[in-house]
Amino acid sequence: MDATVKQRAEIWTQPPFDEATIAEVKRLIEEDTDEIVDAFYQNLSFGTGGLRGIMGVGTNKINKYTIGLATQGLANYLKKQGSTPLSVAIAFDSRNNSDYFASVAADVLSANGIKVYLYESLRPTPQLSYTIRALSCSAGIVITASHNPKEYNGYKVYWNDGGQLVPPHDKNVINEVNAIKSVDEVRFEPVKELVELIGKEQDEQYLKTLNSYLSNDVDKQLNVVYTSIHGTGIVSIPKLLEKAGYQNIFVVEQQATPDGNFPTVVSPNPEEKAALDLALEKGIEVNADIILGTDPDTDRVGIAVKDQNGEFVLLNGNQTASVLFYYMIQKTDLTANNYFVCKTIVTSELISEMANHFKIPIYNTLTGFKYIAEVIREKEGKEKFLVGGEESYGYLIGDEVRDKDAVISAAMLVEVAAWAKKQGKSFFDILLDVYQNIGFYREALVSITKKGKKGLDEIQAMMSNYRTNPPSHLGGLAVTKTFDYQTLEIKELSTGKTTPIDLPSSNVIQFLLEDGSLVTARPSGTEPKIKFYFSVKGNLNSTESYSEAWSNLGAKIEAFKSDLI
Repeated sequence: MDATVKQRAEIWTQPPFDEATIAEVKRLIEEDTDEIVDAFYQNLSFGTGGLRGIMGVGTNKINKYTIGLATQGLANYLKKQGSTPLSVAIAFDSRNNSDYFASVAADVLSANGIKVYLYESLRPTPQLSYTIRALSCSAGIVITASHNPKEYNGYKVYWNDGGQLVPPHDKNVINEVNAIKSVDEVRFEPVKELVELIGKEQDEQYLKTLNSYLSNDVDKQLNVVYTSIHGTGIVSIPKLLEKAGYQNIFVVEQQATPDGNFPTVVSPNPEEKAALDLALEKGIEVNADIILGTDPDTDRVGIAVKDQNGEFVLLNGNQTASVLFYYMIQKTDLTANNYFVCKTIVTSELISEMANHFKIPIYNTLTGFKYIAEVIREKEGKEKFLVGGEESYGYLIGDEVRDKDAVISAAMLVEVAAWAKKQGKSFFDILLDVYQNIGFYREALVSITKKGKKGLDEIQAMMSNYRTNPPSHLGGLAVTKTFDYQTLEIKELSTGKTTPIDLPSSNVIQFLLEDGSLVTARPSGTEPKIKFYFSVKGNLNSTESYSEAWSNLGAKIEAFKSDLI
C-alpha cells in the first residue's frame, strides 16, 4: 500500500471518527484493494461550486466528515464577513443520505452560532435559491449531485443573492476549507435552538411567486405528461400546474416516488432518452401535447413534443431554450421595463439572433448558470431580467430565483404548448416558426476523453495549437473571427484587428464562420475531457423542407468535426 494512502487511512481508524467509519476503514486497510486507494489518495476537492463525489468513507468521498469540513470552512468565512446576525438556508434532494448530510451541515453551522433554516423534507434546488432571498439569509446549501448516478452526492453553496458562489467568495471559501488541517477543528455538536425547520409556508410563497408569471390567456385543455424521475420535482411541479389551471396532468407513477436508487433508470438525466422512456409510453397512451422530465434536484428539464408527422421527438436544450426565449419575448411588453435576456457562450447563437431581431439586449456569459445570476445581480435596479438559459437544459424565468429553475420552466413550457394549441398549432410548429422567420440552427456536442497526465498534456497542446494556428476554414467555410476567452481577445483573422472581451478569463476558444456558424473548444475543469460545441447555421425556406434542411446542417457539423478534431 502506498505510504501516503496508508497514513491518511490510519488517521481515520481512531477518534474523533465514529465506530462505523473506523470499522469500515480498518476493513479497507486489511483488504488493501484499489478501493482504499480511491478513498484516500487525495482530499475531495472543494471546487468553485462545492463538493461532488461518490459516497463512502475516506478523504476523497462524500461523507459526514468531508461535509463537516466544507461546512466549517463556510462558517469560518461567513463569520469573517462582519455582518450579523448570520443565517443559512439548507435544502436537500432525493438522493440516498441527502437528508442526513443536510442535518450534518445544520449541526456544524449551529455549533458555530449561525442560525439555520432547514427544510423538513426534500425540495427542489431552485426553491433553496428563492428561500435565501425570501429569508434574507447570508448563504445557502443544497445537498445534491444533480443528475449523477446513484452512488454520488454533493454539496453546493449559494451566496446571499441566491446565486452560486462567484468571485471573490468562491475562492475565499475554498481557502477557508483548505486551511482546516484536521477533523478535530470541525464543530459537530449542534445548538438545537438555532435550527428551525421550514416547509409549508415557504412552499406557498415560492409557488405563488412562480404562478404570477403564468398566463390565463391560453388553452389549458391540453394533456401534459410529467415525470420527476424519482426526484424532488414531484413536490412542486404538479402543484404549480394545478394552481395555474391545468387539469389533465398525467404523472408517471412508476417514477413519482422519490428514491435515491433511481430504480427505473440507469441515469436520472433528462438529457438522455432512456430516462424519459416511461414518460414517452405514457405520452402515447394519453395523446399528450407535451412530455416533461426533471432531474433529481429539479433545476433542469427535458421535453418531448410531436413533430410534423405526429411522432414524439425529444428536443435538445438549445431548441427548448430557443422556443422559451421566443415565447417570453412575444408575451412581454418590452416597453414596460428595461428588459434583457441572458445565455452562456456555448448556447445557440439563434438566441442572439432572436434578441437582435426583437431589439432586446442580450448578455453572454461563461458556461455555468452562476454567471447568469451574477449578471442579474449587477443589472439589478437598472435593467430587468426576463429569461435566461443554457444548452444543458437549464432555464430561468424572472429574477426571484438566481439559479436555473425547472419548476417555473416546466410550467412555462406547458404554457407555450397551450399558447400554440389556442392558435391551432403545436409546440413543434412554434419551433419551426422560429427557424423559418428568425434563424435556422442545429447544435451538437462532442466530448473527447483523454486520460492521465498524457491526456491532459494532449488537451493543452490542442488548445495551444488552436490559439497559435487557428483554422482558416472549416467545412469549406472561412473562419472570420476567433474569440479567445483566456486572453480575452476577439481577433478578426483578415485584418488582425483585436477587441477586448469583458468576461472573466477562461480556457475557451471559439471560431466564428462566414455563414454565422460558431464552433467552441472547451476543456472540462473537472474531468480529463475536451468538449467541442457546434452551432451551425442554414436556411429553412419552408416547413415542408425541414427534414432535408436539418440533415444538411448535420452534414455541415460532420464536416466541421472532420476538419477540427
